[in-house]
Amino acid sequence: MTLGKEKISFINVPTPIEKLNTVSGELGINLYMKRDDLTNYGTGGNKLRKLEYFIKDARDKGATMLLTVGGAQTNHGRLTAAVAAKFGMKAAIVAVDEYPGEISANLLLDGIMGCPVYLVRNDETRSEGQLLKKAVAKVTDEWTAKGEKVYFIPLGGSNELGALGYYDCALEMADQVKEMKLDNVHIITTVGSMGTYIGLAAAIANEPLDMKVTGIGISPKDDIHQFAADYYDRLKKAYGLKVDLKAQDFDLNSDFDYGGYNNPVDDVRQAIYYMGRKEGIILDPCYTGKTFNAIMKLAKDGKLNKNENYIMIHTGGVPGIYTKHHRSLMEEELMSYMHII
Repeated sequence: MTLGKEKISFINVPTPIEKLNTVSGELGINLYMKRDDLTNYGTGGNKLRKLEYFIKDARDKGATMLLTVGGAQTNHGRLTAAVAAKFGMKAAIVAVDEYPGEISANLLLDGIMGCPVYLVRNDETRSEGQLLKKAVAKVTDEWTAKGEKVYFIPLGGSNELGALGYYDCALEMADQVKEMKLDNVHIITTVGSMGTYIGLAAAIANEPLDMKVTGIGISPKDDIHQFAADYYDRLKKAYGLKVDLKAQDFDLNSDFDYGGYNNPVDDVRQAIYYMGRKEGIILDPCYTGKTFNAIMKLAKDGKLNKNENYIMIHTGGVPGIYTKHHRSLMEEELMSYMHII
């Protein structure tokens, strides 16, 4: 039980923390990776930690179906589908997004797991939020009429309940780094819907834990620091946390989002190739690729402390490589590795 909330534990934790020896040597820093991509359902990823809490709440409320939202290629949606399948429930995903022209990547996996995806065209007469709200209500009514009790999970699983997954992860990491005899630990994680980062930051501040955490923004936000402060305030109110944190207390970097979400970026692809060729670890172009690209550039610019032990959380998302707009560019760039003899 964490902060008074129970979960159903079903993932293979603790996930390993591995030293990236070659990358560390070449970048001149001590870099480790927390392998949350190795969690054990739906090809893995960070959202499974959050879903341990959501599935407990959903079952307690008698739900028979999980409904969530995201982009057409949502990783969170894929993992929601996986958890629903494991627990004998139905799942569905609603996205204000265009049909990408093919069933690939997460969309393919959603179908394999029996999860319908509802794509909503943006008609430019209403905001995305309005379109999403209307579509969620319509899909909920459709499945309720079929006899299902629908439980809604927000974007990325990033609300007060979902954040507890990474509150737990911070405690898990504190035990691991103690056993590894690592000091001056500095976690670096991707920031999208921000539940992973806020959970870590909340635990570090309130337990307290002798670690730091930096978040790397992968999509533009009007004010990423205020976004974090508002989210933390909701957590503080929900769970009676004692520590006050203001916008300036959150270490967040939005310099490497390249002006978009899930947008193809040459620097990011080069970072993916580098990690694959140096460590045999595959990153994705939307989340972890952007995060590692930021780490590379900060290290090369001398902005990372050589005395700290950095741990990048691999949040998963590898199916994103197979989305058409990323895959086609990689195919062009990697054609020279193909030989027919």
